[in-house]
Amino acid sequence: MRKVLNAFLPLYVTTLLMLLGSGLLTTYVSLRLAHEQVSGTLIGAIIAANYVGLVVGGKVGHNLIARVGHIRAYVACAGIITASVIGHGLTNFIPLWIFLRLIIGLCMMCQYMVLESWLNDQAESSQRGVIFGLYMVATYLGLSGGQVILAVQTGFGISTLLIVALCFALCLVPIALTTRTNAKAMSPAPMELGYFVRTIPKLLATTLVSGMAIGAFYGLAPVFASEKGFTTEQTGMFMSLTIFAGLVSQFPLSWLSDRFDRQRLLFIIALLYAIFALVPGVLLSLPYQFLLGVAFAVSMMQFSLYPLQVALANDQVMPERRVSLTACLLMAFGIGASIGPLVVGAVMQPLGSNMLYIFFACCALVIALLNRPVKIHPVPTTEVPLPHVVMPDSLATSPIGAALNPVIEEEDIQAAMVNTDEESEPPEEPEDQTDTSPVNGEATEASTEKPDKAKPDEQKHTGSTD
Repeated sequence: MRKVLNAFLPLYVTTLLMLLGSGLLTTYVSLRLAHEQVSGTLIGAIIAANYVGLVVGGKVGHNLIARVGHIRAYVACAGIITASVIGHGLTNFIPLWIFLRLIIGLCMMCQYMVLESWLNDQAESSQRGVIFGLYMVATYLGLSGGQVILAVQTGFGISTLLIVALCFALCLVPIALTTRTNAKAMSPAPMELGYFVRTIPKLLATTLVSGMAIGAFYGLAPVFASEKGFTTEQTGMFMSLTIFAGLVSQFPLSWLSDRFDRQRLLFIIALLYAIFALVPGVLLSLPYQFLLGVAFAVSMMQFSLYPLQVALANDQVMPERRVSLTACLLMAFGIGASIGPLVVGAVMQPLGSNMLYIFFACCALVIALLNRPVKIHPVPTTEVPLPHVVMPDSLATSPIGAALNPVIEEEDIQAAMVNTDEESEPPEEPEDQTDTSPVNGEATEASTEKPDKAKPDEQKHTGSTD
């Protein structure tokens, strides 16, 4: 652990500062617009633009990093984000805010790709689990820490935006001063969307629906708290605890995921998610402390969905397709996260803030219906199910993150590809029955190509020995 921290501490500090600014900005924008009586549809559009930028940034990031390198790409993106954050304080023109959030989302995905490809390139196989686990801890601490900063702020002046800009400026320092600059160039992750639509359509649909719920949460949960009459400090505490619930849920989830049927577990979690979400959705007046507890439970269920979907999907595909699978799952998640804020924002204004949790309950029921336990016969890809690996629950990652999976090793992928080729091409019958191979080769051919003749030969050999 100490060796990993010494080697990757600059990247972890960079991640923490970057997510600190990102989490603070998302909540601040929603609260400020709600305070200025902006319609829920426009608030949802601004949040959706950020997720659209994250999806588009997956392609842009590869080209940018390949052209200028990791550090220069990260520095350029951080500079653009800092300027875009300050731009929020220079104007109240909402269409411009939508464009700025699109640019910020695009550049942040490039930053994720820099960090994750760098971690993957420098990580040893025996350390991948620890390295990626610490990366996830830095991600969640940054997202929840941003809400704590908001809790100590007063009003919606430009000072909060300056803190966000400060975080994105300071995140340049650790990565610019690190000496580990020998990260290799990346190749674009393949996109086999048609294949996955045919093989795992329900899981793709489930990922899209969970993206709708989580996207609506990040964008409109602050608006929900504001319309409930919470102060800025109470809203910050509400958001901090509900985001921190995502980190808490990963540890029991990883234990359960490796010991019980994952589809049944996903079905149960979705039902619990719907039940807990109905409490704040139906009961309009709840004490603040009780609402915090219920919202914490809702978030634990909510943030357990995407990691479980990723693990379940990886169980059903060949190892060499898993990077492509991650890219497709993130795309489905991002599309859902773009739709969710638009839908909820449009219905919250006329029907009330409780529609946010009603929407969560509806999404949970759809996920439960898509994953109700049935007897299926999946194509086995490994001897045992793929062990659960903690994954982030928003687009706080990139397709490169699949390479940090400690279970998916390069040797396993190559072996799977060789096995696939051997299974697709049956062995040809030899023209001559005379065997001129060495002794070891003779035993191998007897056990694979000639199973029917191997037994008599073995019996003769045994008899002669006796």
